[in-house]
Amino acid sequence: MPVFPAHKKKVHIIVGPTAVGKTTYAIEKALSLGTEIISFDSRQCYRELNIGVARPSAEELTTVPHHFIASHSIFEPVSAAGFALWALARAEELFTVHNDIVMVGGTGLYIKAFAFGLDEMPPSSATLRASLQSAYAMNGIAWLQAELTRLDPLYAAGGEMQNPRRMLRALEVFHLTGRSIRSFQTGAVAERPFDMEWTLLDMPRAQLYARIDHRVDAMMAAGLLEEVRGLISACGLEPGRLPQALQTVGYAELIDHLSGLLSLDEAIARIKRNTRHYAKRQLTWFRKALPPVG
Repeated sequence: MPVFPAHKKKVHIIVGPTAVGKTTYAIEKALSLGTEIISFDSRQCYRELNIGVARPSAEELTTVPHHFIASHSIFEPVSAAGFALWALARAEELFTVHNDIVMVGGTGLYIKAFAFGLDEMPPSSATLRASLQSAYAMNGIAWLQAELTRLDPLYAAGGEMQNPRRMLRALEVFHLTGRSIRSFQTGAVAERPFDMEWTLLDMPRAQLYARIDHRVDAMMAAGLLEEVRGLISACGLEPGRLPQALQTVGYAELIDHLSGLLSLDEAIARIKRNTRHYAKRQLTWFRKALPPVG
């Protein structure tokens, strides 16, 4: 556990759905405080991904120092627990020269791990995970939903039943232990040697969805398809065996297009639709899992 200065420091945490304007808000906040930013975005940390993850621009990264941006490879997966350890250590360093730190992102489990700690969970099984992932790839999310309803009704009743990543983990835990993943979620809160101030950014749904559609169009104009094509080529990737970082909105749909499964127009429409769904899930998660914020 990092050792911080005896007097309390403060972390200013900015959360919100994708495309709501978190980056601009965080930069303005950091400039006003004369400090630096730690990202908690589970995709912007991968150096191979740029356009499709809406990484801050070179100018924005120059304006305020950012951490956890392009810091890892897609072949070095980062977990929430790993991020928490990384971010706590970086915060300890930054607090030696700043009284305040700004954190911004949209990955709820990452900031929850940093701020409150995580429950102890059974270790993952690479073999089992690969088997479940293969079954999901063949049968789709409806299969995942049916399996969880059958095997882990406790999770199915209140878990994220539109989030394949969370659903696969819940199914994996059941197969490993015979217990619901909910039975491991005690809700214990770790103590942190700093204060936290939370800000949730939001806007009317129609306005947010219009911003999402505009962002996707801008990404395509900026060369997202070429980025995805280059990733597949440069990394020697096979559509059926992609790193987890690429099994995500904006990349998965274009990979399906390049594999001949979707037309380009269909892929773009799905990116917009899936991004809107993701934004809705983010807001629901932040409001339910985190302390009241304003």
